[in-house]
Amino acid sequence: MAVNLVNVENVSKVYGTRALLDGISLGVSEGDRIGVVGRNGDGKTTMIRVLAKLEEPDTGRVTHSGGLSLGVLTQHDSLDPEATVRHEVIGDMADHEWAGNAKIRDVLTGLFGGLDLPGFPQGLDTVIGPLSGGERRRIALAKLLIDEQDLIVLDEPTNHLDVEGIAWLARHLRERRSALVCVTHDRWFLDQVCTRMWDVQRGDVHEYEGGYSDYVFARAERERIAATEEAKRQNLIRKELAWLRRGAPARTSKPRFRVEAANELIADVPPPRDSSELMKFASSRLGKTVFDLEDVTVQAGPKVLLKHVTWQLGPGDRIGLVGVNGAGKTSLLRALAEAAYSEGERQPAGGQVRVGKTVKLAYLSQEVAELDPDWRVLEAVQRVRERVDLGKGREMTAGQLCETFGFTKEKQWTPVGDLSGGERRRLQLLRLLMDEPNVLFLDEPTNDLDIETLTQLEDLLDGWPGSMIVISHDRFFVERTTDRVFALLGDGALRMLPRGIDEYLERRRKMEEAAAANAPAAVKAAADVPEKSAADVRAAKKELQKIERQLDKISEKEAKLHARIAENATDFAKVAELDAELRDLTGQREELELRWLELAEDA
Repeated sequence: MAVNLVNVENVSKVYGTRALLDGISLGVSEGDRIGVVGRNGDGKTTMIRVLAKLEEPDTGRVTHSGGLSLGVLTQHDSLDPEATVRHEVIGDMADHEWAGNAKIRDVLTGLFGGLDLPGFPQGLDTVIGPLSGGERRRIALAKLLIDEQDLIVLDEPTNHLDVEGIAWLARHLRERRSALVCVTHDRWFLDQVCTRMWDVQRGDVHEYEGGYSDYVFARAERERIAATEEAKRQNLIRKELAWLRRGAPARTSKPRFRVEAANELIADVPPPRDSSELMKFASSRLGKTVFDLEDVTVQAGPKVLLKHVTWQLGPGDRIGLVGVNGAGKTSLLRALAEAAYSEGERQPAGGQVRVGKTVKLAYLSQEVAELDPDWRVLEAVQRVRERVDLGKGREMTAGQLCETFGFTKEKQWTPVGDLSGGERRRLQLLRLLMDEPNVLFLDEPTNDLDIETLTQLEDLLDGWPGSMIVISHDRFFVERTTDRVFALLGDGALRMLPRGIDEYLERRRKMEEAAAANAPAAVKAAADVPEKSAADVRAAKKELQKIERQLDKISEKEAKLHARIAENATDFAKVAELDAELRDLTGQREELELRWLELAEDA
């Protein structure tokens, strides 16, 4: 029987006039991996701080088992700014000691990309003081994970980690013996790591068995039976459940909830997006040309990030952009944005970016734009526009869109200066959408947004007709809102990944293994390969674009066939005929993907 590590009994905590925790009782046992979710401001961080005895409850009691070894990652680290990374993470261990420890090597490689900490100016001997908040946070996480604890409590551990770092952390936590309580908005991470969920809502905590997928199903079922939530929210959570059940192509985790009950609950929920309908509408708004890149080179100062890139963003394209930090994702978006805002006058270091005449771009950067702190939230939105056309006959007022983004009627009268960082980011995104753009660039849009707001944003984007590029370390958001994934692997090229983020992680793993091996034979073999002529490279790039268009058409045909199979579910002869067509399309797609990979090497 699992030993109880922490007991929380009838705990309450009040700030001002608001009860963040209202008589909650719960426990953490050995082997528990608990994910904590809830809206921003509902008390998630307060709850785990009380659980870890970093804050005292107003009433009730928190009990730790005797000799409990506890590790906590808070939003603000307590690292010594005068110390080096070596001193904080490894302590006084000699080089041969820590380098011979497999666990320490794994943590340093997983969080920093190598034992020599390649992103830090002096490696392990870098002084902590001048480092950024994200770098300090990774150091604090490494320091915690190198030690052994009975229980670790993590508050937003995936912040400032890239896709690879998040995948590594998920694997590491699954393999640890420590119990875990983790606050995070990363839904893919929750599904990979957690076996229980705590949903913090209005002073109460609802417990669910299983990971995030199980939680979505159980919550949707609970709300359906109790009928306590408004119809819009019920429909929205059922839509997310439908997405989880149908599954993104890269999703490998298998939910443990009852498949029959889940399918019954979502039987009447349509697919998240009608891609072909959105494509038609986007084409009517944008024409044939959105962004055409011809032999483009992008630089950041003297550093060349992208070389000789030929690529096209077409009407209705929904692109996820992933890559190693510093590979040029944000720089690529900035180069495209500069060309758009200057009507083609400002061009990158090399090549040409052609921008469609009808393009109206909205660019959400990682920096939060400063607004007049005396403006009210609703006023800040209305200064852009009073009403917004969302397409297909859908229209929303500024106040309605504010509510969709979590600004209640009362909150809409809050001065901008009183908003939190996450609320300001929500307001910035809201103002962009209010301006009715037909092209969206979203650079880390999920920063500081809670899961409920993310779900509402995804629902809004499902019906948004236009072209979109998303940069995000939130794997769930990328898979949920985009149709294709492109990657920057640090070699100056832009590659489409037919199998999405799973393929990106595989490629990165192979690159790291090849670099580690550093085999002289491989270097010699590479030297013996004749260099491709410029004409060969151009031809390969043109064929790549042709294949990408063919893959898009096949995806549309597959979606239509799936719909026809569902319509004719009782006509077995018709289903067999349609299934044969579907298998034929699958074969065509696999051949095209194989050819695409061959050409990608040439290009």
